Parts: sequence; C-alpha cells; structure tokens
Amino acid sequence: MIRKTGAADHQRLIEIWESAVLHTHDFLNAEDFLYYKTRMPVYFEHVTLLGYEADGVLAGFMGISGPNLEMLFIHNDFRGRGIGKKLLTYGIEYFKVSRVDVNEQNIQALGFYRHMGFDVLERTALDGEGKAYPILKMRL
Repeated sequence: MIRKTGAADHQRLIEIWESAVLHTHDFLNAEDFLYYKTRMPVYFEHVTLLGYEADGVLAGFMGISGPNLEMLFIHNDFRGRGIGKKLLTYGIEYFKVSRVDVNEQNIQALGFYRHMGFDVLERTALDGEGKAYPILKMRL
C-alpha cells in the first residue's frame, strides 16, 4: 500500500534511508554518510513523501518535488520485491514525475532508472551539497 507519510514516520524513513544507503552507496565515505543522515529531516521538509507499506511496516519511500523524484529508498530487507518500481510508477502516474538525479557511482540505481525509461541528459561533477559525488540528471 502506498500512502503519504508524516512527521510521525520520519524516524522510520531515516532507518529505511540508512539501510538502503549502507547497501547501495559503497562509494560514500563515513563522514559524508553521517552528514547526509543529519540532513534528512531538512530534505523531508521540501518534498511530498510517500511510503510503501509491506507486511504492516514502511518498507520504502520516495520524495517528490514538482516533476522531480528527489529520493527513492527501499529498506534492504525488502529489496527485490518490486517496491521501487511500484513507487516510481505511482509517482509518474499521479505526480507526473519525469526527472531524477542519480549518483553516477550508484550503478544499481542507474540501471533501475534506465530500465524504467529514463535517459541521461547531463552530468555534473558535484552533488547538490557541493560534494564530489558526480550526478547524472535523467529524464523520461
């Protein structure tokens, strides 16, 4: 089930983020991991957050701002169940998502978005926080 999430869900969303990032972002150094983790509540303020419940628990979430998918994370215990595809499809259908920025080094995410029909339009050397993690700007 996909539902809007609220402040009461933020701790679980951070847990999902942490689990996902630890298993998919091996390029991220420990200092930057902690930096981004502390920034998550701030990021949440700028997006519409939607979560996916599986087995009675939030298993994944996405954050949308306009046509941009700003974040999509699935707890590692729930990966491989099609939750990311369900969330993204929902975002495309109901929120007209057509753009996403992806860490170039996150090969799994890059492959997922390509599989979902996104193409790379541009590459930037720095991420949105000015850190040296190249970003690929993708569009449907």
